[in-house]
Amino acid sequence: MKLRTRLIISFCIIIFVPVMLTGITFWGFAQVQMKGLRQVYDDSANAYDYLVNSVRLLSHFTKADYEKLQKVAVEEPQRLEDEAYLSYVNDELDQRYSFLVIRKGERILYAGDEVAPEALPEYEDADGKNSGFYVDAEGQRLFKQIDFLFPDQTPGSMFIVTVMERLLPEIKRMLFDMLLSIVLILALTAGVLVVWIYKGIFNPIRKLQVAAENIKEGNLDFTIAPEKEDEIGALCQSFEEMRKRLKDSTEEKMSNEKENKVLISNISHDLKTPITAIKGYVEGIIDGVADTPEKMDRYIRTIYNKANEMDTLINELTLYSQIDTNRIPYNFNRIDVSEYFNDCIEELTLDLEAKNIGLAYFNYTKEDIQIIADPEQLKRVINNIVGNSAKYLDKQKGFINIRVRDVGDFIQVEIEDNGKGIAAKDLPYIFDRFYRADASRNSATGGSGIGLSIVKKIVEDHGGSIWATSKEHTGTIMYFVIRKYQEVWNEQGIDHRG
Repeated sequence: MKLRTRLIISFCIIIFVPVMLTGITFWGFAQVQMKGLRQVYDDSANAYDYLVNSVRLLSHFTKADYEKLQKVAVEEPQRLEDEAYLSYVNDELDQRYSFLVIRKGERILYAGDEVAPEALPEYEDADGKNSGFYVDAEGQRLFKQIDFLFPDQTPGSMFIVTVMERLLPEIKRMLFDMLLSIVLILALTAGVLVVWIYKGIFNPIRKLQVAAENIKEGNLDFTIAPEKEDEIGALCQSFEEMRKRLKDSTEEKMSNEKENKVLISNISHDLKTPITAIKGYVEGIIDGVADTPEKMDRYIRTIYNKANEMDTLINELTLYSQIDTNRIPYNFNRIDVSEYFNDCIEELTLDLEAKNIGLAYFNYTKEDIQIIADPEQLKRVINNIVGNSAKYLDKQKGFINIRVRDVGDFIQVEIEDNGKGIAAKDLPYIFDRFYRADASRNSATGGSGIGLSIVKKIVEDHGGSIWATSKEHTGTIMYFVIRKYQEVWNEQGIDHRG
């Protein structure tokens, strides 16, 4: 449930629920209290008429006594001079917060209260038809008057005086209970809303607080599952996405740091070997071991070759840093395939002959085929693959075959060797950075372990792809494709596409 909907519902509950519950409570209490009033005061009339009219309510309490005294006044007026009888009637009235007053002529014959009223209504009619009740506004008392004639024909009046200042205990208790019930209803409604809102808002916020503490402590191995699809749930989902990204970023950073350590270790090891060789040959020259022109020439060539190895390693390290930041400098041009590969093969032939490795080149493309590529970076791809093949040739007579084919929209280059080959389990990972299928063999031959990953990056940046097939003890074939340059005719003219 959305937070907005939750707040609207809360507002409606705050407004309507207390009103409804108060009404139900009032009705229930009224039923209970009026039942008690009927039992105590023998009130069979409509209870709600009396609850809304306090004068009628108080008048009705003494209705039975009033009617009984009217009958006595007509049939047995002599009893109204009997002190014992009058005390008995007064005791009955006292239970109803009333007392009896008997007036004979102008004299008060009997007063049930210690202080008789100073002003009483005048005598009206002996037959009692005009008898009624009156309210003394100053004293807040209700007078019920019955006029009659004593046996000696003296006019008399009988008053049932109800003191309105004495509130009925039942009414007091009902009002107190009503007030207490309203307070409890409001407290209960507020409590239910607090619990409902707490579970819907504060519990997820608490989870987010715990999650923030975990992230602050560097712990990202947890999940934040949104409980509901609302604003807080969306916040939890966003927080979970942030946690995942932070975790991925942290893992990537740790992986990069690990790779950098491996690279530094590899470069340090691979630089140490040529540096040791160079130092040895330089010491030989200084000590006069190279005492003939032939030895001197061989020592200098060896030093030169070792320096070239160091230069290659440093260049790979520089290019690796550029790959890691996607800042490899490219200079794409239209290149004639036949002309470009002829030049490359000419350079490779000289290097491979010095290593006693045979090289065969086969170009199956037409003369006018062109590609869009960076000539320097493409040459790096070819040299890295060929150098890698030459490094791991284990036959007495090694060979490398290079074939160039036209495969539709691409030029496919195949570089085959008769080396040791690559195991099937290692083949899917040879283009990963720092992956070495045979650590002991690579330790002997040297290499940073990033050569083929650089090749893969350059080929993919050219819009191509690279893969390999291999058979152990037989050899390996590396394949890569580069998109051809094409001219496409349209209505406006020629559209040149690479």
